[in-house]
Amino acid sequence: MKRKIMVLTGSRAEYGVLKNILWGIEHSESLKLYIVVTGAHLSEKYGYTVEEIKKDRFEIWKEIPIISDSDEKIRIPVEMGKLMIHLSQAFREERPDVLLLLGDRYEMLAAASAAVGLHIPIAHISGGEQTEGAMDEQIRHAITKMSHIHFPGASPYADNIKKMGEESWRIFEVGDPGIENIKSMEVISKKEIETELNINIDKKTLLVTYHPVTLELAELESQMDNITQALSDYKGTIIITYPNSDDGSELIICKWKEFARDRESVCLIHNLGSQRYLNVMRYCGAVVGNSSSAIIEAPFLKIPTVNIGNRQRGRLMADSIVCCGYKQQEIRNAIDRALSEEFAEIVQHSKSLYGEGDTSKRIVDVLSQIELDDRLLKKNLCWDG
Repeated sequence: MKRKIMVLTGSRAEYGVLKNILWGIEHSESLKLYIVVTGAHLSEKYGYTVEEIKKDRFEIWKEIPIISDSDEKIRIPVEMGKLMIHLSQAFREERPDVLLLLGDRYEMLAAASAAVGLHIPIAHISGGEQTEGAMDEQIRHAITKMSHIHFPGASPYADNIKKMGEESWRIFEVGDPGIENIKSMEVISKKEIETELNINIDKKTLLVTYHPVTLELAELESQMDNITQALSDYKGTIIITYPNSDDGSELIICKWKEFARDRESVCLIHNLGSQRYLNVMRYCGAVVGNSSSAIIEAPFLKIPTVNIGNRQRGRLMADSIVCCGYKQQEIRNAIDRALSEEFAEIVQHSKSLYGEGDTSKRIVDVLSQIELDDRLLKKNLCWDG
């Protein structure tokens, strides 16, 4: 009998990272895939990106809408509560052998909490990482301690998981899924993308994504004002994608709409989709903002990154990344450096730090072969590695 692997996805970025793993599970002879879609995927405001999953011909087992109109201060716990209730019912309907979760979003914490209560083994991708500027840091480590199987993206992250008391036999260093996505992506011509977006793309084009820094929400408006002012007199094309659905996203969207108004060289788009996003990244001059894709995928493609602020602080950083603070002049200086001929040499010789691009096969192999027994469920603290 095939093992039932349930996978939760709540956002476009997360699905883009998961896609090859989903295909691997879907085509495995020993595993059966159950996809649960929730969060921003099912919101018109964030582009209703569930359509991207359907377009890829995955069968969605269950859709759980949770995006709330509640006051922003309590929105996330309200949505977590909704998801836990619905997932508990879903687990009773079709109990998975393993729940597979990626990353550090609050939807993943709600899912892990429901699974722990029902003694369902949890496999966690991308644990052990550090992002000091966001509440994701706390969520990620909480999920690590709830999980029974760990798939970190690099050896320092595997070491961090061991230092948290997790037993070595549970930890499988598989590389980051984002690298595999690049190696397997369909190449779209620059001309086709330019026609579709109605904008020119060249080596002066900036691909910009800025997410809320959830432990700095009081400073978010001034952060956005500094970023938009730093970009206001930029002479090249700017392609901006919407933020995720964390607290503060509404403010960011409003600021970007105001910035893009009457600027022909600015393209503001809800969602490029994972393939188009990576292809735009391939052709652009630099990636700007605070997205993890700028830390993981951009260096592999030999594209410079301007990493603004603290959201990604603590992650492994390639030499192709220029970090800066939130001040307007710091951002301008960082963009100038990232696009300079001098820095181009550094970018070309920088190394990716996140594996070789065989992540999905390694994860599928572990999910197929690991013993699902009491030893897996009964966790012990192990401080000697």
